[in-house]
Amino acid sequence: MNSDRRGGFRSDGGGFRPTGPRNMHMGPREMHKATCADCHQETEVPFKPSGDRPVYCRECYQNHKPKRY
Repeated sequence: MNSDRRGGFRSDGGGFRPTGPRNMHMGPREMHKATCADCHQETEVPFKPSGDRPVYCRECYQNHKPKRY
């Protein structure tokens, strides 16, 4: 076993390991009905809308999400 603890991954397997999808060990997420602020179609979202911010369906959200560089 490596006793050097200056950072990085540990040779004993204690390093960072992704566990896959977020809900792998959780049940299905509770979905809430909402109306899209752009197309006004009913949609479902994985959070309870508070009403103070717009909610978009999957298609309209693509037009509103920040551009990645």
